[in-house]
Amino acid sequence: MHPSASHLAPRARHLLRTLIARHIQDGEPVGSQTLARHAGLDVSPATIRNILGDLEDLGLLSSPHTSAGRVPTAHGYRVFVDSLVKMQPPGEGELSRLRTELATGTGTQALLGSASELLSAMSHFVGVVSAPRREQFAFRHIDFVALDARRVLAILVFADNEVQNRVIEPRRAFNPGELEQVANYLNANCAGRPLAEIRARLLLELRDAQSEMEQLLAHSIELAEQAMVPPADDMVLAGQTRLMGVQDLSDLERLRELFDVFASKREILQLLERTIQAPGVRIFIGEETGVMPLESVSLVTAPYSADGKVLGVLGVIGPKRMAYDRMIPLVEATAQVLGAALGSPAGGGLSRDRA
Repeated sequence: MHPSASHLAPRARHLLRTLIARHIQDGEPVGSQTLARHAGLDVSPATIRNILGDLEDLGLLSSPHTSAGRVPTAHGYRVFVDSLVKMQPPGEGELSRLRTELATGTGTQALLGSASELLSAMSHFVGVVSAPRREQFAFRHIDFVALDARRVLAILVFADNEVQNRVIEPRRAFNPGELEQVANYLNANCAGRPLAEIRARLLLELRDAQSEMEQLLAHSIELAEQAMVPPADDMVLAGQTRLMGVQDLSDLERLRELFDVFASKREILQLLERTIQAPGVRIFIGEETGVMPLESVSLVTAPYSADGKVLGVLGVIGPKRMAYDRMIPLVEATAQVLGAALGSPAGGGLSRDRA
């Protein structure tokens, strides 16, 4: 059990905040002489050394073997982030850049890519955005094209202007007339509904249908079931190579393991999934991620929402020695701007067609 800032005496709290802020800025172990100059406390270096020794005993600081100075541990960063950091909200120029580059009217996938690139460019670390589950978006239009005797191309258009092509293999062959009939039926009766509702609606209508409708409905259900299964959730990463220039992550083997995690995406997606229902910013520092290759980094995340629905999570992956005072407000602001862009009539449409 590690202490919180409330358990620390005011001087110890002030010195811990000052030491971590200096270390984040300079990347070097911080000694008592440096703290005596920068902390603004009327105490001797000897008193400061005693307080630092107490903080080290509490597991909040550690002493690298090569230096008389101290650096924060993951637990020290946690205390700092939870109660000592003084936030620096994005300036008007940064907010204007977010609003301009995450403009409404762009397709969802393009917005996610822009958000990820912006987070990377503005943080100088890795930007990550998990994609919304496609079944949350209203379906607008569908077409079927026979590719050969057994395969059909389904072209789906969603209310957020996203177009997806999916090749399906129905249990029986369909001629072009049947495919057109099914597409016309689905477009007339299901447009404006999210995918999750459509199958249930078709099954209900099949149960109540007169015999002449049964065959069309049965065909519609068979094709819709395959065409409207959403693909696996994914995420957009940007700026992985920026970590190669980070002083704290210069170990090549550690970087290779980190890039393997980025390539597989699975562990990061699972981490993001853990935060999707938690309001506000969540921060994982080092081993708090539960993923060994991520123990040298921190992940700052926030969910983004539109029309009252949480769609996904975005964030920044960087070294534990990151400027949390800037990263936390940046991630929060990006989530708000992305949600606003997706929720507008031009950019979104999550449960009903707005066209």
